[in-house]
Amino acid sequence: MKLFFKYLKTKRNIIAFFIIAIIIFVTTFALYHIPVKAVLYPAILCFALGIGFLIFSFFRVKRQHDILESLKDRTAEMIGNLPVSNSICEDDYRELLELIRQESIDSAQAARFEFDDMVDYYTVWAHQIKTPISSMKLTLQNEDSDLSRRLSIDLFRTQQYVDMVLAFLRLGSTSSDYVFREHSLDEMIKSSVKKFAPEFIERHLTLCYEEVEKTIVTDEKWFEFLIEQLLSNALKYTKEGSITIALDGDNLTISDTGIGISETDLPRVFDKGYTGFNGRTEKGASGLGLYLSKRIATNLGLDIKVESTVGVGTKVILDLTQKKLKFE
Repeated sequence: MKLFFKYLKTKRNIIAFFIIAIIIFVTTFALYHIPVKAVLYPAILCFALGIGFLIFSFFRVKRQHDILESLKDRTAEMIGNLPVSNSICEDDYRELLELIRQESIDSAQAARFEFDDMVDYYTVWAHQIKTPISSMKLTLQNEDSDLSRRLSIDLFRTQQYVDMVLAFLRLGSTSSDYVFREHSLDEMIKSSVKKFAPEFIERHLTLCYEEVEKTIVTDEKWFEFLIEQLLSNALKYTKEGSITIALDGDNLTISDTGIGISETDLPRVFDKGYTGFNGRTEKGASGLGLYLSKRIATNLGLDIKVESTVGVGTKVILDLTQKKLKFE
């Protein structure tokens, strides 16, 4: 009904002209003392024909409207032929929309090609740089000194940054390599923690973790990467004290005794590139760690939130309920 009244509004000039014409005829007949009844029959007939024409025209417009409504949720590439035009202006709009649609398709294709080239370049770069990293790791394995241990930790951090680059590129890719199966939460946590063992030892930090008996449906590789990102963040901002990993019901928490996050920064910690107070404290902060963590957690169907107090520490909470899995 709303659409019908909207349609009548577009035809208000024609309806007004029709009414004025009837008034002119009636007035003219009255002035010439011609019986008004003589004009009533043709007026009623014209009125009935006019109503029929309006209804027929409305349903034709409604069909066009329904087609256009169905196209709103489609991309430019998915939009097929537009409804047939019935006026010169509609022809002009149709041609204009087709030009805009084609330009949008060309721009999207160019952007995809450019993105694919960038992904290919950084993927090759990441894999190539792994070769000297592996070589240096083998060299350092043969030495046991304070210097070699510090270098091993720095090398591990470098490896993490390379993995972060690859993860960032894969998140923006149209393809997905997620494989969801049942996995032991305890085994995945231990696998992630083991990689940071040298850094815990070197920096005299305490890890508090008790074995958990829980199985979740997830992608093992991406879940472990998520845990590693959260541990890496915790270690980066914890100079002394401990890091605690605990399971409370369906909530997995990673807590630290680090510098904490200011209350004003908390709402934006998952924003891409946002570093806030910690960015001013740690000059090497990129603002990508928690951003990637949020993206990955969402793809795994997990909720993630952060609680923190400056000078006390930070707690990251992963809700393992997995209400809905989303794929990118």
